[in-house]
Amino acid sequence: MKLYLDNCMFNRPFDDQSSLVIRLESEAKLAIQESIRSGEHDLVWSYILDYENEKNPFWERKEQIGHWRKYAKHDITETPSLIEQARQLHQLGLKAMDALHIACAVTAEADCFLTTDKGILKKAAIVQTLAIKHPIDFVREIFP
Repeated sequence: MKLYLDNCMFNRPFDDQSSLVIRLESEAKLAIQESIRSGEHDLVWSYILDYENEKNPFWERKEQIGHWRKYAKHDITETPSLIEQARQLHQLGLKAMDALHIACAVTAEADCFLTTDKGILKKAAIVQTLAIKHPIDFVREIFP
């Protein structure tokens, strides 16, 4: 199964863990991460992940997240058709960067786009070519 994790997924374990929901999301992300390392799932990477990670003001996080690129089986670069698809998603109500991430996942033919972003999750139904899921829901469905 091809998985696209957006930037908030990669950053979740670095967030303040005093909230139970954030801790559970972090644990789910770590389980997903291990399934990628073990080869059970394929990671999709993109130029937008690189772009957002480069803007991360915390060098430790930036470095740790950047290492995940080496696990990617698919690396999506910008193309005119990807930009057009992102533009259409943006017109449907997604934020521009979110639309770019989703367009990258669609281009890679990912099976699932994983995010903790509530704005994306609320608008998941507008993307009919890709399953968009919260990491806890994904873990519940995939892991016994």
